[in-house]
Amino acid sequence: MLETKRGVLKELLFERPGIQGYTVQVNGREEKCIVYTDLVAGVRSGDEVLLNTTAESLRLGSGGYHYVIAGLNGAEKELLGSGHIMKMRYTPMQVKVLSAEEEDSPYHQDLKDADSLEGTPVLAATLHSMLAPLAMELHHAGLRTVYIMTDGAALPLKFSQTVEWLVKEGILQGTVTIGHAFGGDIEAVNIYSGLLAARTAFQPDVIIVSMGPGIVGTGTKWGFSGVEQGVVLNAVETLKGLPVAVPRISFADSRSRHQGISHHTLTVLSRVCKVRCLLPLPQLKEEQMRWILAQADKEGLFKLHDVCIEKEDGALERFRSSKLKLTTMGRGVDQDQEFYVALAAAAHAVQKVLAGQELQRLTV
Repeated sequence: MLETKRGVLKELLFERPGIQGYTVQVNGREEKCIVYTDLVAGVRSGDEVLLNTTAESLRLGSGGYHYVIAGLNGAEKELLGSGHIMKMRYTPMQVKVLSAEEEDSPYHQDLKDADSLEGTPVLAATLHSMLAPLAMELHHAGLRTVYIMTDGAALPLKFSQTVEWLVKEGILQGTVTIGHAFGGDIEAVNIYSGLLAARTAFQPDVIIVSMGPGIVGTGTKWGFSGVEQGVVLNAVETLKGLPVAVPRISFADSRSRHQGISHHTLTVLSRVCKVRCLLPLPQLKEEQMRWILAQADKEGLFKLHDVCIEKEDGALERFRSSKLKLTTMGRGVDQDQEFYVALAAAAHAVQKVLAGQELQRLTV
C-alpha cells in the first residue's frame, strides 16, 4: 500500500547530479523530501508536488525524507537518449536506460561472447556501509576498484552520498547498477552481465558488490535481502573470478543474532553459496576470536570455504581520519571496531592474493 500527500517545495537543501533535496510544506509542517531528476520533470521552490510519504509515516528510518512522485504544476519530461531496457518495469516510475548488453551500447560487441572474469577478485558484501572501508583500503594499496550496486535495497545509486564521495575522491574508478537499480556509470541486466560489464568497461583490479542503503531484515533465518551475497558469490565462480565473502562481524550490536559473525553471513555461507570462497576473518581479541571460530566451525565453514586470518594493519586509524564519516547502523569506528577490522581483513586478503603473497589459512 502507498501513502501519498500533496506538498509545496520550499528551500533547496542540496543538489547533486540526478538528485535534489528540499524542505517541503506537508502535514501542516515543514519536512524534507527528495527529487530524483531522472524520474520527475523539472520542479523548483514554490511548486506543488505529490509525495510518497509511506516510509516516514511508518518511521522506517529512510533518512527522514519523503519522495516526490510528480510535480503538479504541469511540467512535462521528454524521452531523451538511446536505450530500450526498462528498470522498475510495469510501475508508474519505470525508467529507460541504455544497458551495457544491448545493441546500441558501446560494450555490446565485447559482451556478446564474454564469459570470464579471468581471476578478478570480487568482494561480495551485504551492507552498503561496508563499501567505503573496503574501497578505501584497496585504494590505499593502489588498486583500481569498481563498485556494482545490486537492487537488494535502495534502487537509485544517486541516493548514496558514500558513492558520490568515493567517486569524487578517485577511490572508485566506476560504478555499475544491476537489476532494477539504476544510475551507475554502466547499467546491466543482472549480476552475471554486470560483472562482465564492470571488467570490460573499467579493467579493475578488484570489484566490490553490495546493495545500496537500506538492507531488509525481519529477524528470521531467511527473510533478509542480504541472501543475495550467496547468489553473487556463485556468479563470480561461474564466471571464473575469485569469490571473496565479506563477513558481517560485530560485538557491539545488541541483537544476539548479529553477535560475532552475523546470522546473515552464517546462513549465506553455509546454505546459499554453493561454491568454495575465500573467507577472510579478522585477528581479534582472544575471547572474540574463540567466539567467531566456534561459530564458523559449527556451520561447517572450514570445510566449505578457504578461511584465512588477517590483521587490521593500521586500517582503523585510517578509517578514523577519513574525511568521510564512517558509520554502520549508527555506530562509528570506535563504537564497532570489530565490524571495521573485518572489512580491513577482507581488503588485505585480496591485496595479498594479487601480490602473490601467502595467506594465513586456517583449518579446524
